[in-house]
Amino acid sequence: MPRENLRDSILEALRSAKGNPLSKSQLSRTLKLPGTRVTELRKSLDSLVQEGVITEGKKACYQITNAPKNQLSGVLKFHPKGHAFFFPEITDEQNLSAGIDFTVHSRILIDRRNVGTSLDGDKVLVSIIKQVARPFRTRSEFTPDPSNEIRGKVEKVLARRSGRLVGTYQKKANFGWCECDDKAIEGKIDIIGDTTAMPGQLIVVDLQEWLDRNTTPRGRVIEVLGWPGDPGVDMISVIHRYGLRTSFPDHVLAEARAVPEDPEPSEIVRRKDWRDKLVITIDPADAKDHDDAIWLEKTSKGWSLAVHIADVSYYIKPGSPMDVEAIDRGNSTYLVDRVLPMLPTELSNGICSLKPNVDRLTKCALIEIDFSGEIRKAIFIDAVIHSRAKLSYEQAQAILDGKPAPEGSDSKLVGMIKEGWALASAMRTRRFAHGALDLEMPEIKIRLDNQGRAEVADPVIHTESHQLVEECMLAANEAVAKILKDRMKPAIYRIHEDPDPSRLLDYTETAKAHGYRPGDLTNRAHIQKLLDDSKGSPEEHVIKLGLLKSLKRAVYSAEPIGHYGLAKGDYCHFTSPIRRYADLIVHRALQPLLENPPKPHDRTPSQTDLREISRHLSDTERTSSDAENETKQIKLLEYLDRVASSENPPHFDGLITDVRPMGLMVEIPSMGVRGVVKREDLPDGRWRFEAHRMAWVSMDGKVIQLGMRLPLRVINIDFDKRFVDFAVAGKPTTEGTHIASKGTVLTKKHGKPHSKPGNQVGPAHKRKGSPSETKKKPKRHKRK
Repeated sequence: MPRENLRDSILEALRSAKGNPLSKSQLSRTLKLPGTRVTELRKSLDSLVQEGVITEGKKACYQITNAPKNQLSGVLKFHPKGHAFFFPEITDEQNLSAGIDFTVHSRILIDRRNVGTSLDGDKVLVSIIKQVARPFRTRSEFTPDPSNEIRGKVEKVLARRSGRLVGTYQKKANFGWCECDDKAIEGKIDIIGDTTAMPGQLIVVDLQEWLDRNTTPRGRVIEVLGWPGDPGVDMISVIHRYGLRTSFPDHVLAEARAVPEDPEPSEIVRRKDWRDKLVITIDPADAKDHDDAIWLEKTSKGWSLAVHIADVSYYIKPGSPMDVEAIDRGNSTYLVDRVLPMLPTELSNGICSLKPNVDRLTKCALIEIDFSGEIRKAIFIDAVIHSRAKLSYEQAQAILDGKPAPEGSDSKLVGMIKEGWALASAMRTRRFAHGALDLEMPEIKIRLDNQGRAEVADPVIHTESHQLVEECMLAANEAVAKILKDRMKPAIYRIHEDPDPSRLLDYTETAKAHGYRPGDLTNRAHIQKLLDDSKGSPEEHVIKLGLLKSLKRAVYSAEPIGHYGLAKGDYCHFTSPIRRYADLIVHRALQPLLENPPKPHDRTPSQTDLREISRHLSDTERTSSDAENETKQIKLLEYLDRVASSENPPHFDGLITDVRPMGLMVEIPSMGVRGVVKREDLPDGRWRFEAHRMAWVSMDGKVIQLGMRLPLRVINIDFDKRFVDFAVAGKPTTEGTHIASKGTVLTKKHGKPHSKPGNQVGPAHKRKGSPSETKKKPKRHKRK
């Protein structure tokens, strides 16, 4: 019996017992396990008991846990305000028997008082305590809106994500405790055992005991990180908080180091030889793990495109130490100051990386595409390549711009890059014509000094060279997903479900508040029209961000249900097996479908196991994404703090996202930094709040209104709450959303509002003698 099927076999045997408990020896005989696998059986049983799937009764006998129908198992994620969202496991049989529609209730709200002793990322058992349908109005009828009206209560923590917390050590007499800033903990953690930590230092605590929310949790210090503000301490804190791994076990490293640097000659002979082709890589300038390479040429009917992907599956076999470690990690994590790779660097930056001028093994998708950008044919092969060039996005863009090519480049390389953009343009045009959504958001790359402190914040510009590579990868992912689905081969797909109509209704109101008539946003064409109408307008960022919040999160699934955002019925992740385990499973699933399949090909998990692996990989992806965003936010605030304290502090282009009696909610769209302008930090003058116009209006006719862009300067940063206080630093640079005096929204055309006499949006003309804006002294920056 394969190792990965033992868990399913145990559950099947217990179900077949029809409620009668079975001992270890009975299970061993039923499953016909050899004596060498008794230890494995015991570990599997212990794991199932810990997860709450089975229970251990008298005389060490086991049976399936019979949870009440209103109880669900899944993962808990905390919101910064203290409440949490519960994400049920949609493949769990007990959850499915509860009769809840998980397409609607993909997450369940848990009030602060009902989270129990759970921590962020824990696997928990939740009971349903409230389920109310609330009506909402559609264009022609009332329809029940169940979104977020189902609530739950944590009954039991089934498994901790890590059980580790980060906080500040404090001590009085012989009593020590940790002031924890974790959103799941209110107050302190009593420290048990000895520690070398000094009061005020940051520590990592392993939670040992927490009976209920009315008692103080107790834990043991397992690492002293150092003093707040010391170089690197902030990043290490995030790593521990999210339970990320910074090193590999010795036995995993030993296996990685035993892999030969050069491919076996016999394996090269078996593969299709592409070493004489002009295969190249295009990546960020500082990239070391090169997953993908491309080759293409124009044909009489369109283009031939070869997408070569590092063949990690040749080096990492199912069940090996590197494979077990890779699936636990799920993916690489890209923090601001470091990369935590899924694979040891001997593979990720070495033998698997498609570096130039060396032989490398690949899996290749060879795709025929017509002049309209439609895929006409695709075959898949095991290949060997010898990359001819390693281009950065900037170098490839220089070629597209007609600038001199990098030194050593020939005319064939230049011609292929330019033809690649012609191909990408055709595929991109077709993709958006078929309903794909353009949701590209601004990105910032933080550059650190040699002490690890934020020095520069540069915008990441996505140019034609980025789009060229993106379209090639999308085509390969789609082609692989299609053949796997058509041949009914179990695999992991990348899915993006259709949005809930109730959330789209809320988003419709947001769009109207900014002066748009969005139409029926359950129609994909209307969504894209709204995005197109807002393009280039001050509200473009808010419109895109609002749509992203109303859409569901893309996840992994064993079921090929398609990708809403990309408007593709077939989609998977195939192109990055160095940094994503889902891609590695797809490579293994593809092996028997190759033109030159390996013998024997790698086994793939069962459909049941794939559902569980998909859930796990979606969780690890979310964890990595949260950690990446947190480190970026920390360093962005550090950068703002540094420049705000400089001799000539800069002004930032801000956007008003909400207008309230206390002031303005604002955002710097190019950085993704949010903050507030309090009413006392508005420009000099007497101001009044006009809720019906979503505006602050001065006595001399100036208007500061929702949707306006205006210069901002930093006056205070709260590093604990990750929030910034701004002051208005000048006149608005754009008009705001135009709202009529009675609150009715006026239409917009081409992203611009219609103005009416007597209701002018934006600053009034400067009157003679009007008070000038004066600069206030910056407040003291708050930092702990």
